Amino acid sequence: MPPVVRNFGTHRDGSTVEAARISAHGPTIEVMTHGASLMRLEPDGGRSLVLGFETYQDYLDRGRHFGAIVGRYANRIGGARAVIGGEVRLLDRNWRGQHLLHGGDDGTGGRNWRIAEAGEDSVALTDHLPDGHMGFPGGLDVRVTYRILPGPVLEIVIEAVTDAPTLCNFAQHGYFNLTGGDSIADHLLTIPAEAYTPVDADLIPTGAVEPVQHTRFDFRQPTRLGAQMARGLLDHNLCLATSRQPCRAVAHLTAPGASHALTICSTEPGLQIYDGTHLGHRGIALEPQLWPDAPNHPGFPDAGLAPGETYRQVTRFVISRPG
Repeated sequence: MPPVVRNFGTHRDGSTVEAARISAHGPTIEVMTHGASLMRLEPDGGRSLVLGFETYQDYLDRGRHFGAIVGRYANRIGGARAVIGGEVRLLDRNWRGQHLLHGGDDGTGGRNWRIAEAGEDSVALTDHLPDGHMGFPGGLDVRVTYRILPGPVLEIVIEAVTDAPTLCNFAQHGYFNLTGGDSIADHLLTIPAEAYTPVDADLIPTGAVEPVQHTRFDFRQPTRLGAQMARGLLDHNLCLATSRQPCRAVAHLTAPGASHALTICSTEPGLQIYDGTHLGHRGIALEPQLWPDAPNHPGFPDAGLAPGETYRQVTRFVISRPG
């Protein structure tokens, strides 16, 4: 079935926000140019497994970062400061007036990307971040391709190149809810992470890497989210590796009564888990990415990108039946 592209609204810069809908191998997805955001993931043409809204204004008013590709540096950089290319760079302070979050106030999650290609089973979007954007050096060209594969699987490939040394770390910021209920408290989450990065009061990593054992960040066995959320905010990075790996399973999500389960596979060394507190726990964000504040902590994964290199993240959402 050919893609259906529609006008979804007007971006703050005056450009048209488009939404592309494709169906292949069973699932249907819809992606909009604002934030290159995944609006719907329907396994069989029915209810979506990711939260979204019917109108563009709702995304602006209530759905910041919903389903978006956030960057050029996803998550947080403490003090909005990092050494890049041997120079101290001061970045946008859009998190609590002190730190950088998701690439700054004009990060890719709120920008209007362009549809570069749309086919029967895929849609690709591109954006260009100029040199100095949000304080980062280097003009950065980024492309994300959403492709439905047999399985069914939704594959998301993010690629970027730069013309000067910079930082590069993107994440897909969808909120999952497998049942359509008012809370994800009954969802069961499994993550094969042995360690996590503790954070301070501003959710900036302290630099320590600690075992998950005997903590509320231990998801090595299927764990009910409600029990862990009752012990405090979950907005933390779980450590899967110290560098990118071949694409492998990094999380499994299921729920009683759900018609589908979800396995997330990724190349990334970290998985940020956010329990959707500000949404009343209606959805959970599971974001493969580098570790937060990596440029400021020796031993954390390398976030640098140099001219001649290609940043490439592969993340796959594998849809299955429970059991």
